Formats: sequence, structure tokens, C-alpha cells
Amino acid sequence: MAHVLSVNVGAPVPNPHKDTDTTGIHKLPVTEPVDVRAPGPKHGGQGSGLVGDFIGDRQNHGGDDQAVYAYAREDLDHWQQVLGRELRPGSFGENLTTVGLDVNGARIGERWRIGSTVLEVSVPRIPCSTFAGWLAERGWIKRFTQAALPGAYLRVVTPGQVRTGDEVVVDDRPEHDVTIALTFRALTLEPELLPRLLAADALPAEVHARVRRRQGFRLDDD
Repeated sequence: MAHVLSVNVGAPVPNPHKDTDTTGIHKLPVTEPVDVRAPGPKHGGQGSGLVGDFIGDRQNHGGDDQAVYAYAREDLDHWQQVLGRELRPGSFGENLTTVGLDVNGARIGERWRIGSTVLEVSVPRIPCSTFAGWLAERGWIKRFTQAALPGAYLRVVTPGQVRTGDEVVVDDRPEHDVTIALTFRALTLEPELLPRLLAADALPAEVHARVRRRQGFRLDDD
């Protein structure tokens, strides 16, 4: 059964890796239920979709299209073996650490029912300098990008609560084949895939605009 292994919430900590003074990437598991709601726009909104979770760089992170970040425990296990170090739930700054769910194979616009909330798969995570600095692994952005295991950002369709142990039920799956992994590859190392992304109406408007310009994301130097 696909379920939430851990719900992770971050408090502000100093961020020496970016111009912003603080970051919420240091996320720790919580045992109590967490309220989930649409946070509003990146600028002027509440940042994270999880009440009590901190977002430092609201120009590039958080907002309705990046309200909740999910990463699979199975992919953390892959990196744990590759890096030779323990990666606890929340190590990648994810809000939801899942088990039994193909997060990177999820289709854009796919809807997950978790607890009393419904979330919609919106876009992959693009690695940044804060992530690289937090992991403190040489060449991390390049390695993370080449692996194409980015995890998924989700928007909040129905507000509610989530907690550790909640089942993840895929309520709706679009007919197109635009997955999180495909979208990530198109936006980073394989721009020839960009036209395929237009089949996914649920992609954020910013990403659709990039596709029409045939432009991916510029990755930070690592």
C-alpha cells in the first residue's frame, strides 16, 4: 500500500548558500497531523502548503504550484547507497516522504488523496545552490540532474490534514504520458523533449511559457 512514511516540516535556519538569509530546507519529521492549504502566490503568499513549514526563498520556491514537495523513500535509499551516508526522511527538504509510490513516474495533473486532502502533481523539483550546499556533496547538482529522480511538487486541490501513515490513493490520472521524470529531463539536459510537455495542461504557466520559448531552467553552478 502506498503511504506517507513521514511528514516533514522545516523551521528557518541560516542559509550561507544563497542571497536569502534563511532557508526551510532543514525539515524534520512530525508525528501530529499537519494542516494543508493552498498557500497563495509565491510573492505575498504563505510559502508552503503545510501550516508551520517555512519557505525562505519565496521568489523561487513555494506558492500554489510548489505547495508540497514529495520524495520517495525508495529514491532516498538509492542516494543513500550511492553517497554512502544515511539519509533520514526530510533529508532532501521534502514535506512528504512516501513508500510504495512511483513519484517520478507520476503524471503531471495526477491527483493523490492523502488523509483528508487532495493534492495534484504539478512540476519536478529543479536543484538549486541551497540544495547543493545543504547536501555538501561535490558536483551534487550535476549528479542529481543526471539521475533524473527529482521528486514532485504538488498543488493543493482540497485542503485538509495529512499525517504519518496516511494511505496515498491515486484518484485521477491523465491520459497523457508526461511524467515528472520526463518533464525534468526536458527542462534540464534534454531540451529536445520540450514540445512533449505541451500535452500536460496542468503544468504551471511559467513552464508552459518556457516550453513555447524552447527554454529550460539554468542550473546553478555547483
